[in-house]
Amino acid sequence: MAVETLYDKDGSINALKGKTVAVIGYGSQGHAHAQNLRDSGVKVIVANRPDSPNGRLAAEHGFKPMEVADAIKQLNSGDMFIMTLPDEAQPEVYEKSIKPHLKPGMVFGATHGFNIHFKTIVPPKDIDVVMVAPKGPGHTVRSEFERGGGVPCLMCIHQDASGKARDIALAWAIGVGGGRSGILTCSFKDECETDLFGEQAVLCGGLSQLIKSAYEVLIEAGYPPEMAYFEVCHELKLIINLIERGGLSYMRYSISNTAEFGDYHTGPKIITPETKKVMKQVLADIQTGTFAKTFRGDYANGFKWFKEQREKDKNHGVEVVGKKLRRMMPWLKPVEETAPGKWELATSRA
Repeated sequence: MAVETLYDKDGSINALKGKTVAVIGYGSQGHAHAQNLRDSGVKVIVANRPDSPNGRLAAEHGFKPMEVADAIKQLNSGDMFIMTLPDEAQPEVYEKSIKPHLKPGMVFGATHGFNIHFKTIVPPKDIDVVMVAPKGPGHTVRSEFERGGGVPCLMCIHQDASGKARDIALAWAIGVGGGRSGILTCSFKDECETDLFGEQAVLCGGLSQLIKSAYEVLIEAGYPPEMAYFEVCHELKLIINLIERGGLSYMRYSISNTAEFGDYHTGPKIITPETKKVMKQVLADIQTGTFAKTFRGDYANGFKWFKEQREKDKNHGVEVVGKKLRRMMPWLKPVEETAPGKWELATSRA
């Protein structure tokens, strides 16, 4: 599928004017979509437990958070609901609180293709199914919008029951600011599979394991933990910032000749043809739904394995020494987990 790049001039917010948009969930993406669309002149309601932290935040932002079913009941044909809940929670919420109240002509808005692509949610044929996926975290989607800019978005059409799905999706993407920087068209399949692969092979899985393994090699060779942390973890931000600004070439231009020589000399020894073979198998597992099945299976089991891995890594040496060293650098605005799932600014140095 050829990718098309669209901007504000290629569409308008008009397809959503006079409609009601229900944002389901007021977390990272939810709060950004709700506020940006409201500021773009769209009528927005929010579904989130009122007594939760996100529900209270929605109230602070001028919304009246309500239960999901109550929000869907307020929608009519032509109105849209946007699902921003965690992937694992969406199927149950959809079956219990959304599906019984759907009307022909409604629009299902997704911010990630997981549940639609892997058919853990199967919408009826008489509604539109579209996606707008900003390529950035929600707080950036909001802050860039507020300063007059926007985060690039992916836009996908899965089901066009009304014949107007593209106009609606484009209006949504423009309404959250995507048209100011660029809206790239693609399919649910391409968005979902590339997103999962990037997270697993590079951004999260690959990077985390690379950091831990390199840290362990230095520690096992007798180097101080502090030195190991600085070299294999702390300085990553410098490199990532350079790549973000100008790609690999700009990063290599900005570092020393010694570092650049080491890049070419050693990189292929770390990421070998065998590593690439494993990456291809990772992609195959994503494409066939094997990963989705494993993920859903562990969720059905109370996320037992997932939680075990999370707890195990909290005690890894690179995490322990990193916590100590970050307290010495308040300009980083370091945060620490003070209770399960609660992160606050670190207030002391060690």
